[in-house]
Amino acid sequence: MSKDVPRDVARKDVPADVPEDVPAAASKAARRDDSRGYGFELPLLLFGGFRSIIDDLHAELARRGHPDMRPAHGFALQAIGPDGATATQAGRRLGISKQAAGKTIDRLEELGYVRRSGDDADRRRKVVRITPRGQEALGLSAMIFDDIRARWAGALDPGRLAALEADLRTMVPSDTFRLDVPGWFGT
Repeated sequence: MSKDVPRDVARKDVPADVPEDVPAAASKAARRDDSRGYGFELPLLLFGGFRSIIDDLHAELARRGHPDMRPAHGFALQAIGPDGATATQAGRRLGISKQAAGKTIDRLEELGYVRRSGDDADRRRKVVRITPRGQEALGLSAMIFDDIRARWAGALDPGRLAALEADLRTMVPSDTFRLDVPGWFGT
């Protein structure tokens, strides 16, 4: 038995085919088939679903002519918004430093998704604006998200997916469209 697993959480009720180095709680969670989950499973399952959707989105974006788009780029384009933003504003919306936002904006500019221009009201400011290529990527993303949702509805049953979405709307604070995920993850 692994010395990382305390004896009091030893392997009772764990199937014999589970390796010794797997903690009892984790191995039981992997085998559990009833409706009582473990607390740590919920965030992992939600994140896994999010990751699955985002990975599918970016694979399809790559197939449709946007192979260099990354999840952080989508958040950055949303933070820049239809009216444009400075690097400071984008960084604040993303929960990252102006320098980190500037690096992301530099990359988006290299890829042709944004352009910097002077601000008519203040010539010292540089405003970042989304280009037609960036608008195309955002529009494609919206269509692909709809396709992914339809695929999930087909796999889960449309009613079950609608119920899941309703339940998540109940549990998630009303300000759900937060862009600070990159900063929240500490990048």
